[in-house]
Amino acid sequence: MELFFLLAGFFSHMTFHRDDVPGFLQSRLVRIAIPFVIGWFLLRPLLVSGWIMGAESMRGEVNILNALRAGFATLGDLPKDLLVGTHLWFLYYLLLISLSIVLMHYFFSMHKPTKQKIIQFADIITHWLCSSRLAIFAVAIPTAACLWFMNHWGMDTPDKSLVPHIPVTIIYGGFFLFGWLLHRQTHLMERFTRLTWGKFALCLLAIVAANLLASFEMKFAHPHYQLIKTGFVFSYAIMMWSLVSLTIGLFKHFLDRPSKTVRYLADSSYWLYLIHLPIVIWLQIAFAELTLHWSIKLVAICAITIALSLVLYDVLVRSTVIGMVLNGKRKP
Repeated sequence: MELFFLLAGFFSHMTFHRDDVPGFLQSRLVRIAIPFVIGWFLLRPLLVSGWIMGAESMRGEVNILNALRAGFATLGDLPKDLLVGTHLWFLYYLLLISLSIVLMHYFFSMHKPTKQKIIQFADIITHWLCSSRLAIFAVAIPTAACLWFMNHWGMDTPDKSLVPHIPVTIIYGGFFLFGWLLHRQTHLMERFTRLTWGKFALCLLAIVAANLLASFEMKFAHPHYQLIKTGFVFSYAIMMWSLVSLTIGLFKHFLDRPSKTVRYLADSSYWLYLIHLPIVIWLQIAFAELTLHWSIKLVAICAITIALSLVLYDVLVRSTVIGMVLNGKRKP
């Protein structure tokens, strides 16, 4: 999700620079707000019905029609739990962060000399963060500080309330802002995503450390609990930033040429994320009682989910108004 917000910031600046504030706000309304609201009303009942069937399957009895009726009946409880309780929370936070950027733009534009100094300072910091070997440790410190205040060790999922989760907002907002500033100096992307053995080693070390230290989360009586948590949040922060950098770098290295297949998958990715969770939940229920190894179930559920989502994309989304809303006008 950190990678998503960084790329969202990168391409948001491109849209902002190209279309200015009115065009940017219009694109946020069409591409984010509308899918968020309409998607919630369509997907929330399917998710709830899946949860109901999951509970029924534990008793050996599943009634699909009754579960669907009960799922859609929850819409009658509105405004209780309105727009919460789904995997679409990331769109809500993307809206909040995007609007915050616009407000910052207006605020700083009130005094042009100050705005120019802030921009110059931000460009200098961005250049250093992409060039220095110490940069990852520098960004890990504020990231770790936010991780410290999560409800659980690691990143919280803020899907239970529309009240912004402050630590989550700061972390995702930080990645968004970094992506925004990267687009101001696109040549720095090459430095930020450069693949080195040192970066791979640091990432692996951080992953191992975070996983080892995570086992102490519930051991509150441990005499060194605070020190262990400090080590965890710092390792987790290093892991987050290094994985983002390495992931972009690997894709740039291996998929740096135009490809119709990659383009198709990229265009369908938004839709796949929106639709995947109800399918996964329903398939988990269908596979629950099958006498298969868990690894076979995992692969089968993932494969069927992707295949079904792509079929739905090709039939219902790609060349329809839904595709226009999600991806804009399709280019040949």
